Amino acid sequence: MEQFTLSKIFPTAVREAFAGEAWQEGLEEIRVRVGQPLEFCFDSGIRYLVPDFRMHMTDIAEMLNYISDYSLYAYREELRQGYITIEGGHRVGLAGGTVLEHGKLAGIRHVSFLNVRVAHERKGCAKKALPYLRSRNSIYNTLFLSEPGAGKTTMLRDCIRLLSRGDDEYPGIKVCVVDERSEIAACHLGMPQNDLGPRTDVLDGCGKKEGMLMLLRSMSPQILAVDELGDERDFQAVEQALYSGCRVLGTVHAGNIRDLSAKPCLRRLTERKLFGRYVRIERREDGGRAIQIYDGSMEKIG
Repeated sequence: MEQFTLSKIFPTAVREAFAGEAWQEGLEEIRVRVGQPLEFCFDSGIRYLVPDFRMHMTDIAEMLNYISDYSLYAYREELRQGYITIEGGHRVGLAGGTVLEHGKLAGIRHVSFLNVRVAHERKGCAKKALPYLRSRNSIYNTLFLSEPGAGKTTMLRDCIRLLSRGDDEYPGIKVCVVDERSEIAACHLGMPQNDLGPRTDVLDGCGKKEGMLMLLRSMSPQILAVDELGDERDFQAVEQALYSGCRVLGTVHAGNIRDLSAKPCLRRLTERKLFGRYVRIERREDGGRAIQIYDGSMEKIG
């Protein structure tokens, strides 16, 4: 993470808090709330580096100018989704008053709250899991599962990088990524900010179903990777990809392995054992992560 990239989006009045590098270790989020101090969320707890400073609406407006390079209107689609991805791969979530058009969310106005999610690649975090996922020169269809914020996207990203790069034993594999929320590759102006390996292609900002089907038609992937599978349309596209001969890497919100069978749109795939591996990620009390690996029958194997 480049220090200047993150600090330059904050008001000039608090940039001194970003001096040095000690504050970066373990930082996951910076919460910005009007009338409140900046809240720095680390894997070990919460700190207030500038406790006497209170954010005003003018400070948030200043931040929005920096975040959008003074062209907030150019981010209309991102605003409708509630976030903007900035240089360095960091993602800024926004909240405040909403704008509705024909009863549907069209954007956010009077932005009063920001959540700066700090990009972490954590290269190598998937190395221990990867041997369990390999099947000859390919992989088993695999789902990473965890509660929100436990690291399944980080694990997915590193798995993509390792598979794309290959090693002395296995050649690199063609991986195509559907990055609907720009969280995997963290594209900024079309350029991935995260290292996904040399044989990876990214479709950024596209819906999961449309993106998976488009990549199957156009890019001949050996592996399709997609984050946060949720509704019936997502899993219909996954099923189509599986029957096309492509392998799938995906993530899903679930507290434990048995929760997967409780999701109606996923139950069909689990009962037919179309996924051969499940990787559960759990946040430990010390902020670290523990993983458990299960086979297609949901029996623990690692």
